[in-house]
Amino acid sequence: MSTIKDVAERAGVSLGTASRVLSGGHNTSPKARSLVHAAAAELNYIANGPARSLRSARTNVLGLLVSDIRNPFFSELARAAEREAMRLGYTVLLANANEDETQADEYLRIFASQRIDGLLLSPQGPVSPQLTSLLGSGLPVVLLNRLVDGLDAPYFATDNSQGIGLVLDWLQTRGHTDVAFVGGPTTISTGAERLAAYLAGRSSHGINADDAFIDAGDFLAEGAERAMLRILDRGVHPTVVFGANGPTTVGAMRALRHRLGASAASAIEVVSFDDLEWFEFVTPPISAVRHDAAAIGRAGVVGLLELIAGGTVASQRIPTTFIDRSGS
Repeated sequence: MSTIKDVAERAGVSLGTASRVLSGGHNTSPKARSLVHAAAAELNYIANGPARSLRSARTNVLGLLVSDIRNPFFSELARAAEREAMRLGYTVLLANANEDETQADEYLRIFASQRIDGLLLSPQGPVSPQLTSLLGSGLPVVLLNRLVDGLDAPYFATDNSQGIGLVLDWLQTRGHTDVAFVGGPTTISTGAERLAAYLAGRSSHGINADDAFIDAGDFLAEGAERAMLRILDRGVHPTVVFGANGPTTVGAMRALRHRLGASAASAIEVVSFDDLEWFEFVTPPISAVRHDAAAIGRAGVVGLLELIAGGTVASQRIPTTFIDRSGS
């Protein structure tokens, strides 16, 4: 097993610097932190080695890293996972990545140093050295709603293709052809899968194939607002806006109101791949894909405990439903 001295030598820094970086201290340079974290990942170094060696003595503690706790989907997922874990005799340590890969890696580093029995993870992007190191430690990991290419771990996720299909059917029924699609980052599996499913079904549902109607944000309201404004700046005139998640839909609506005014914005229908509680109370009400975040959270906990017990776990896609509030 690698030691902190090995990490210091690999990184080319002093033992004290390596110790400060790995213990979370901030009185080190960004370059030193980068070198030490890279060396630790290469060596599969896990802080608090003596505690890690006691893993056979279970702590009944699980780690849970969600993408953005402000997103009601992840709030509900975390709540359901916590309740299911408690029902089964486990405590959950919750961390929020805030849709930031650097912040996610920092929490992964902290989880690696803790005596947790397993990790429930909603990843932010590609496999990072820190995630590689964590997996190399043998810690059981289950993915929640987001997948990572090249990462062999069971997952429990929304059936994005099925959900997009429900929206495409609704758009066709409503007679919409000029659809503004505001997506999310394609570096995140949910963003990539939803865009791919929309593009694959667009023509067969009679939707305009002009890519000027498509843009992407960051799955947050601010980024979606900028994406919607870029679409409008191209001179297109959508009759409906499709937001790829709840915060994205909010940002797109904000852009419509700021650019067009409340009256003109209200003439454009909105549909969302996420159903927020207040969508039924706006005028006109917003139709939406409703995916079962609670079911994903509960299934993830059960799957993780099966892994911890030494079993095998099959991945699962959770189907969605569509809430039609168009009144037709």
